[in-house]
Amino acid sequence: MDIDTKDTDGLRKRVGNMDQIAGIKVVQLDDGRERAGRAAMFHTGSGLNFTVLTDRCLDISSASFGGKALGWRSTTGDVAPQYYEAEGIRWLRSYFGGLLTTCGLRNVGAPEDGSELTGYGLHGRIGHTPASNVQVVQEWRGDDYVMSVTGSMRETSVFGENLLLTRTVETSLGAKYFTVTDTVKNESFSETPYMLLYHCNIGWPVVDEGSEVLLPTKNVTPRDAEAEDGKENWNQCDAPIHGYAEKCYFHDNAAASDGTVTTAIVNKDGFGAYVKYTQANLPRFTQWKQMGEQDYVVGLEPCNCGVQGRKLDEESGALLTLAPGESHTNTLEFGALTTIEEVEAVRKLFG
Repeated sequence: MDIDTKDTDGLRKRVGNMDQIAGIKVVQLDDGRERAGRAAMFHTGSGLNFTVLTDRCLDISSASFGGKALGWRSTTGDVAPQYYEAEGIRWLRSYFGGLLTTCGLRNVGAPEDGSELTGYGLHGRIGHTPASNVQVVQEWRGDDYVMSVTGSMRETSVFGENLLLTRTVETSLGAKYFTVTDTVKNESFSETPYMLLYHCNIGWPVVDEGSEVLLPTKNVTPRDAEAEDGKENWNQCDAPIHGYAEKCYFHDNAAASDGTVTTAIVNKDGFGAYVKYTQANLPRFTQWKQMGEQDYVVGLEPCNCGVQGRKLDEESGALLTLAPGESHTNTLEFGALTTIEEVEAVRKLFG
């Protein structure tokens, strides 16, 4: 952008409406299985564009910088919440990928058998929950033109849990990044287990042959024998491979002095995407490596739980709970890396 984004008076003199250079467009999706989902489309004026699906947990569907995609998009495309299939692994039939898919709040990872009410499908149901009380803000705050969408998703049932997730997605004029801030509150009168994983899906052209995964990992643990095979190349991306079987690695990441962890993927041309989070709030981390044809993606997944199902966390004593009225807050930052200096700044965080 040629004009100084902090020159508010100069900007206002040059445009009749701020959406000429930045803003949010609220739309209704209307094709195929996306109908009639709501969405909020952001553009910051820096080259960053992303779509928030307000009927899918305010998750991040498409995202790009300078016309280059940051997130992976699956073959399903955007899917409205009414097409959710909870049983077993049928969650995959409406898994659009995107830069962010939220997993939880009662289960993350492997499904478990049970009745329709008590069984837990793959990755839970919060990611298919439409937002209520949606608020769109576009306003000057001092020298910053701020754009945000806020909404609440409730996961509840009669005789069951009553968990409320309130999310704000926010960015500003000229920014190359945006933040996702979540508060999960137990609004029931009983202690309630909860699981939360941020499925951050990085795709081509960030993920490509020769791309590198950057993590401040102190220890890498393969999930299974499939991941054990090729463990030494956990941080390297290949060209698409026919018949590739997914690999998952559990990482013990080292936080920076401010308590945050920055994770990234960078291609051989120096273009990349990063995800930053606070480790105390999300102490566990899973890397999903899928080098298959079309299913060509690397997942960076901060979480408060494991990905092998609720039962395993229960048996190991790792399942977290919220007391009545208790709440937990997480903030994640997503952004593009577009210069050598930005990439090197991420590398220095690990040293």
